[in-house]
Amino acid sequence: MRILGAVRFDTVMRRFAREHPFDGADEANSNDEAEGHIRNAQLGSGGRWHRVLLEGPEVRGVVLPWHLGEDGAAELIPRTGLSVAATSDRLAALGASYARSNPLCAYKLARQSAADCLPLYLSTRPAPGPDYECLTVREGLIHLDGLHRMLAWDQAGRLAPGNWFEAYVAGLPAPDVRHGAGHDQDGLDVHPGGQVGHGPHRVDDVPHVHGGFDPP
Repeated sequence: MRILGAVRFDTVMRRFAREHPFDGADEANSNDEAEGHIRNAQLGSGGRWHRVLLEGPEVRGVVLPWHLGEDGAAELIPRTGLSVAATSDRLAALGASYARSNPLCAYKLARQSAADCLPLYLSTRPAPGPDYECLTVREGLIHLDGLHRMLAWDQAGRLAPGNWFEAYVAGLPAPDVRHGAGHDQDGLDVHPGGQVGHGPHRVDDVPHVHGGFDPP
């Protein structure tokens, strides 16, 4: 993880609202639910948010919550959760049958495979709410918004070492965070398996960043 800087919650919400407007007439639009997850994470994070870059393998380690496959016939992710990598493997094993049993979810995955790489919204703890209450993993990098984006990226082979993705993360421990883009940093290093350690970070030598950046 490469930490770009601390951001205020209202900045996070403005970015989310601009890029993910809710449209109740679109059955594939669940941005209102995602906004609820983000607001719930704010309550449990002490109000701390950071804008970061995650390398592809770190994104593969993000924990995804319970997902019924958009009310399809096959439950994609159990209540105990799965990583992006494990869920992607499950999709590969289901093959074409998943599109038949869960057409809306398959549609959203296909749509994201061709969409711009917008930021992810994550937390270091499960957000309050029924989708997260039974997660086995209780710390690390946990989804708030971007489930279909992450799975589509992995299915397309984009979550490879050297590819970087923008994210907003709630709840990084304040004493461990150093920020100031363009300088050597000893920031929080959250690994795909959920382990937390310390290590050097540079934000001025990123080889391949997906998505654009706006000032916080």
